[in-house]
Amino acid sequence: MANHKSALKRHRQSLNHRLRNSHYRTTVKTVMAKALNAVEAGSKEAESMLKLAISTVDKVRGKGIIPKNRAGRYVSRLSKALDGVKK
Repeated sequence: MANHKSALKRHRQSLNHRLRNSHYRTTVKTVMAKALNAVEAGSKEAESMLKLAISTVDKVRGKGIIPKNRAGRYVSRLSKALDGVKK
């Protein structure tokens, strides 16, 4: 580990960012799983859960935590599930 003051600060920052980013990634996975499970179960609140999941993915993408293509893939899957609910 580096001994320079700036390197030590950078290390502290990276630890904080890692914790924050892992929280956001876990939140996205959880929200997506709940939404897709609600669709499979035919739940009444499935549509609102899907919209919440899409919103969450877009927010995390905007923060740069997940890549653009991954966010697009997630939104596509959720949108396809949302279309299935509406029909």
